[in-house]
Amino acid sequence: MKPLRRVAFIGNYLPRRCGIATFTYDLHSAVTKERPDLETPVVAMTDPGGTYEFPQAVRFQIRDDMMVDYVDAAEFLNTAGIEVVSLQHEYGIFGGDAGGNITGLVSRLAMPIVTTLHTVLALPTPAQRAVLDHVIEASAKIIVMAEKGREILRAVHGVPADKIDVIPHGIPDAPFLDTHHAKAKLGFAGKAVILTFGLLSPSKGIETMLDAMPGIIESCPSAVYVILGATHPNLVRDHGEAYRQSLMARVRELGIEDHVVFFNQFVEQSTLLEFISMCDVYVTPYLNEAQMTSGTLAYSFGLGKAVVSTPYWHAQELLGDGRGVLVPFGDAKAMGTEISGLLTNDVRRHAMRKRAYAASRSMTWAETAKRYNLNFGAARGYSRPAILLSSDRIVSERSQHEIPDIKIGHFLSLCDSTGMLQHAVHTVADRAHGYCVDDNARALLLSSALAHVGDVQLPELITARFAAFIQHAWNPDTCRFRNFMSFDRRWLEDMGSEDSHGRTLWALGECARNNTDLPRKKWATALFKTALPIVESFSSPRAWAFSLLGLDAYCASVAGDVSAERMRRQLADRLTSMLEAAENEPDGWPWFERVLAYDNARLPQALIQTGIAIQTSSYVEAGLRSLRWLMAIQKASSGHFRPVGSDSFGRVHQTPEPFDQQPVEAAASISACIAAARADGSSEWPIAAMCAFNWFLGENDLRKSLIDPDTGGCSDGLHPDRANENRGAESALSYLLALVEIREFNRTAMMDRPRPTPKLVSSPVSRQTPSRTSPGGHVVSITIPEPPELASPSRSGTSRRPAIQAGD
Repeated sequence: MKPLRRVAFIGNYLPRRCGIATFTYDLHSAVTKERPDLETPVVAMTDPGGTYEFPQAVRFQIRDDMMVDYVDAAEFLNTAGIEVVSLQHEYGIFGGDAGGNITGLVSRLAMPIVTTLHTVLALPTPAQRAVLDHVIEASAKIIVMAEKGREILRAVHGVPADKIDVIPHGIPDAPFLDTHHAKAKLGFAGKAVILTFGLLSPSKGIETMLDAMPGIIESCPSAVYVILGATHPNLVRDHGEAYRQSLMARVRELGIEDHVVFFNQFVEQSTLLEFISMCDVYVTPYLNEAQMTSGTLAYSFGLGKAVVSTPYWHAQELLGDGRGVLVPFGDAKAMGTEISGLLTNDVRRHAMRKRAYAASRSMTWAETAKRYNLNFGAARGYSRPAILLSSDRIVSERSQHEIPDIKIGHFLSLCDSTGMLQHAVHTVADRAHGYCVDDNARALLLSSALAHVGDVQLPELITARFAAFIQHAWNPDTCRFRNFMSFDRRWLEDMGSEDSHGRTLWALGECARNNTDLPRKKWATALFKTALPIVESFSSPRAWAFSLLGLDAYCASVAGDVSAERMRRQLADRLTSMLEAAENEPDGWPWFERVLAYDNARLPQALIQTGIAIQTSSYVEAGLRSLRWLMAIQKASSGHFRPVGSDSFGRVHQTPEPFDQQPVEAAASISACIAAARADGSSEWPIAAMCAFNWFLGENDLRKSLIDPDTGGCSDGLHPDRANENRGAESALSYLLALVEIREFNRTAMMDRPRPTPKLVSSPVSRQTPSRTSPGGHVVSITIPEPPELASPSRSGTSRRPAIQAGD
């Protein structure tokens, strides 16, 4: 096997001031020194308000509270040819509950992950356990720095023994030196120096050591306690220097001002090594037993220092067999006695120093790097968990989702005697924003779809109200449908957008074809025919597409309407010409418009369905080409569906932004992919449709389900850091329409009858087209219905209401 060429490191990084940053920097430097041919880019974490002048090795930065950065970092690593990722995990450096944001990154990485755990808890909270379980499952290898870590991982998290390696905290390879030279250089000649270093915080137990100092001074008058390190940045941010000032006040109360020295600074490694070199005793009086590793302990031990420590886990392992001294937590008297004994017994102290130095030679960064590189190489053969899709179930090694039953409780809660209200605050209908014909048209579409499949029926009275709303929306003076109505039933405009008009035609067409009430079918047919001619003057491609979808249903139920057939070809020609013109442009943007907006997939869907209906292969081919491109850019690197984010709207010829993600995009993509499956029989389309549907169920960037399976409610979308808590009409209808369509397609596809091999629509066009690789990237076991045979063609020739954020 060829040697690794690219390993990326994720964690805090210098000049950020913390132990994880120092560790990541030292490990990165050591690995690079051991393998100078290895490319080792760094992805550095940053905290809110933190701005750092990172070195050139840092190629990407993640703001810990911004989920979009985790998403983008995964994309960066997946496209940079990275073969293995080295992740430094500590709950506090990642945003979200228990640092849960990191799961959004590791879930998306395509390469093996070697994770170093800096904290392993015997009693994690449920959130901590869930996060770490996710990280462990995504990792090929887990590295801990103490045997206690291995023990807890196996007992608490059930990690297999062969997945864990224990690699001690690395240390500088410094010579064994006497203290005199360093003391003279730093101004402590003739002093017996006790040292603690690291970022200052209450968990370090400095108070215990200060309380021990009077007794130490009594037995060793030259003793000086040096406290080296800046106050922890998070502590300064929240409380300023109040903690440091409290320690200084305690020094004054104890009358030991001449024996305690504070250095409020974060020092470079060379200066740090000089301070360690000058100390006679190093002390770590930490208060928490569950400390799995201490870099300060490792460094001091590695430089051959006599160490007195409380018995936290790392200290228990490192200082056993006479390599150091352990004292009870918070016991100032015991600590003072042991330190005094070492300061007044040179023979014992030097013997302890030599044992520590000899035992630490395997801990140097050079040795540590060798062991990490071995783990990187071993991880390369690890396969990430594969996701399998079937026609009625998504199965992965991490989760299992069944297609939900159809529930309409939430949908009905948004309906009243007028129609369907637009918005909701959480799950409560928001009357302040009234109604719109867009949502009442979608509701009529749902009623028609349910009538067609027969699973669940809407109450007849509810469907009648949707029809009445649409009838009342028709304005004969303008030959257009009004859109927005206030809660007190006042129209807020004389005519709505072209898009809302087209969507209403679509609903009328489906009602004319599928409604079970014959008089209502006649009403829908008549109003469709009356409202159709004005579409010829429209300029919106979406309005054309919605109208074409309505024409597809209308013409199936009303034979011989010459004007409707003419309009169908005219609108399809317009869309096809628009796409071909874009494809012939030199900038390679194979889409109908110069921007991506909302309901994008309805455009190719309309062409595909029109082409099938009137047996015109050029329409189908145009629809399939554009849909392949759209689904490719809506696929995350890890394979899950990522709809075009609303932040993309209006950006000319730009790669889509990942957020905000809205249910209407998933629903449109599902419909278009199902239409494509019926057109060319390729397995890529059912896979892509299921992938888009799984977005509702939690296979998305945030790994959050958007639906309430008991009520049929659906969140209004995904923000970078959370799901929108509101559940309005558009979202509920998008989910329910998608659910009905997926269930019906799967039912049809799984019917126990032989299927001939699907026919291709025609030979491929000469222009270069995107790969036919499955947009979902998964395996699916759906039998594809045979498409209609298509003849050669005989060709002639954004309006979006804003999302309401109340309660979100």
